Amino acid sequence: MTDPRLAQIRARLEAALAPQEIVLEDESALHAGHAGAASGGGHYRLRIVSSKFDGLKLVMRHRLVYDSVHDMMHKEIHALAITALAPSEV
Repeated sequence: MTDPRLAQIRARLEAALAPQEIVLEDESALHAGHAGAASGGGHYRLRIVSSKFDGLKLVMRHRLVYDSVHDMMHKEIHALAITALAPSEV
């Protein structure tokens, strides 16, 4: 069964950041029994490459990602591990 949240997260990231590459993985099963899993929020790992990250420090790159999914945080998303790269870093 595919988590419909993956499609929603991906669509938001694509709309906001126009990524050249996006790899989004659901790692929720690895966290079964964790307090965050009880609330229904998923655990996700993201690797994203976007020209919007050019010249930005890591904290600002993460801010752009979190801004894209801000209303999903703590409800649909419990944890999001981010690797955010500019095209020149790939």
